[in-house]
Amino acid sequence: MKRCPFLLLILLTIIFYGCGKKIESRNAGPSEKTIASAEQLFDLGHTPSERQMMRPALETQKQNFLSLRKMAFKNSEGLALRFDPELGYPDFSTEEKGPEFSPAENIQRPDNLNDLAFYSIGELGHLVRTQQVTCLELTRLSLNRLKKYGSELECVITLTQSRAEARARHLDSLLNRGQYLGPLHGIPYGAKDLLAVKGYPTTWGATPYKDQHVNETATVIKRLDAAGAILVAKLTLGALAMDDVWFGGKTRNPWNTEEGSSGSSAGSAAAVSAGLVPFAIGTETLGSIVSPATRCGVTGLRPSFGLVSRNAAMALSWSMDKIGPLARSVEDCAMVFDAMRGADYKDPIAVDRPFNYESDNDLSGVRIGYLKSLFEEDHFGAEQEREALQTFKRAGAHLVPLEFPLQQYGVENPWDLIIILTAECGAAFQQLSLSQKDDLLVRQRPGDWPDIFRAAQFIPAVEYIQANRARIRLQNMMREVFQSVDVYMTPSLSGPSLMITNLTGHPQVVVPSGFIKENQPHSVSFVGGLYDEATVLKVARSYQDVTGWHLKHPPGFID
Repeated sequence: MKRCPFLLLILLTIIFYGCGKKIESRNAGPSEKTIASAEQLFDLGHTPSERQMMRPALETQKQNFLSLRKMAFKNSEGLALRFDPELGYPDFSTEEKGPEFSPAENIQRPDNLNDLAFYSIGELGHLVRTQQVTCLELTRLSLNRLKKYGSELECVITLTQSRAEARARHLDSLLNRGQYLGPLHGIPYGAKDLLAVKGYPTTWGATPYKDQHVNETATVIKRLDAAGAILVAKLTLGALAMDDVWFGGKTRNPWNTEEGSSGSSAGSAAAVSAGLVPFAIGTETLGSIVSPATRCGVTGLRPSFGLVSRNAAMALSWSMDKIGPLARSVEDCAMVFDAMRGADYKDPIAVDRPFNYESDNDLSGVRIGYLKSLFEEDHFGAEQEREALQTFKRAGAHLVPLEFPLQQYGVENPWDLIIILTAECGAAFQQLSLSQKDDLLVRQRPGDWPDIFRAAQFIPAVEYIQANRARIRLQNMMREVFQSVDVYMTPSLSGPSLMITNLTGHPQVVVPSGFIKENQPHSVSFVGGLYDEATVLKVARSYQDVTGWHLKHPPGFID
């Protein structure tokens, strides 16, 4: 019993010393008036005595915050916490048969090499493999087109010419020795300039970082190097991955250069659409592949969360960022994805999963759902979306009408969970905001990054955690959805699907679906089960092969 006062002293020391900082008095901390004012921001209501009691704890928290800010984290430093898209799912298949891509037959070298500008990866690959066209010829074709049209489209930040030409010569020498690296051997491409490439600037499209060099090459770039692809340019993105305005201008839509290309994978979509590169790498956190692909009339794949390493890529939201290809066709996307995917010790989120893609159009047994109410309502592009649905009906596909059972899972509005993204991007760029260097960003309107970063500092950690608990409900809901369908169709940018699937990590393929009016392409999207890129790509390809919208190209860029 004599030891009890000593134990009590230890307990009091733990309570009143926060991170080694002693609370000097009960009067320390913000005033009751300040606390009451802050409560109004968060719809809280405490009594005067409760506010008085909180003052020391709030002061301790403030000192903790200030100490953490002194650490000045780099964007590349991640979290101890990680989002797991597999929560609640049974074990996933590990049977790896590998993808089966369509053979390219009867492809001959054209008289005019400029005609190759809109060939598919499969067609170009056949010409390279049969040595009708050299890797260096393809590389210089892309470089010349990037130089010719890049300024008009404002889609290029840095040409990687010396790297590209050296790589092309090496790949040609491999072919001369009988070594062929696969379908991407000798294929030029561009990368969104939030992927680091050693020896070149990595600007993130933003003025504060326009001279930034990262002494590392992103895993995605390394894997594409290993597959034989040739990086020819680092392409524009809306500053810090929002929209299409960057420090050098506004990236243009090749179908209508009076308007922007949308974003944030702005340059990637524009360059593919205009035939400057056969494919490009983009990223998506909330629509940054889907939206520019729609605007520019190209095909895009947003893979399942975690299937592609994000090492040496700018972090915007650690639990939502994904890297994927934009290309001329679904199968082109499949080829690029196959080269990029897989676990990476430098990105603890990245995982290995089978990719057993089949190139045939046999959809027997594939249950294709569609979000019925969205296809019935009138919104921008609804006519083209309904026609896409009719295409499957005419083909005799097994279509299953469905709706998201949000009420059943207690999630009234999935867009409320956007605070997850807001809080994470606010942390990723807190130093930019606190230093007031966010004033250097081109856009300074309500809803632009400077405004969002500042507002993010007011999101309570408790509410961020609650939003992530609601996120699990969405994961459970999507598991139920994919018990009745294998893939579902959805308008690309209307309704809650885009928000839901970026939160749950499900893959989405966006494909051209016609034109709303002359030179204004539209799209429809297909969403697949978690890690089931093979099925969603197969279904999307079957639509693409029937319609042929992906074969249309902006007339102003056809030489």
